[in-house]
Amino acid sequence: MPAARELLLDAAFVALAARPWSGVRMVDVAAAAGVSRQTLYNEFGGKDGLGRALVRREADAFLAGVERTLADAAARGIGDPGDHCAAVALWTLRTARTNPLVRAVLTGCRSERLPATAPAAVPAQRARPETPVLRGAPTPTAMADRITDRVAGAITTPAAPAEARRACAAAVRLTLSYVLAPGDSDEAVAVDVARLARALLAAG
Repeated sequence: MPAARELLLDAAFVALAARPWSGVRMVDVAAAAGVSRQTLYNEFGGKDGLGRALVRREADAFLAGVERTLADAAARGIGDPGDHCAAVALWTLRTARTNPLVRAVLTGCRSERLPATAPAAVPAQRARPETPVLRGAPTPTAMADRITDRVAGAITTPAAPAEARRACAAAVRLTLSYVLAPGDSDEAVAVDVARLARALLAAG
């Protein structure tokens, strides 16, 4: 059975799909998770903490999906850097379209329906020893860098590591621009992303 923390995050995610974050009540989240409201407060400290943890979980799940996408490409024998960038572009575009929390983390744009995505300051001392320190949500720049690190680490190319990373970074940022302003189709964007990565690597 999932731990109380995961049950509460699942319940908060479901609640957020039905109403704006301002309308999500802690008592309802606790009831849906089958735990006490005190357990919720013990886990997250309050609604802001719950919101930050929810955004953080979705960001981490997205990055895990990037890693799975790259592992799947490697398992299929895909070694071309452009194809790796294209596969990650498709994953990114499709996930951002269906998960507004991921879209908010990737772009920094959030509607009033969503919890805040800005990084939270971590207090020097916890109010209670049992209260977990909640990390803030990653910034769009940090997310772009993390995606780039994963793609650059997965590709094999004769280019210098710095050149390969630069090509991956450009491909990632092109992808994120399409998260903000969608193109005609995800597949067409992925083709453009692959071409950009290959062109930059060829240019050295």
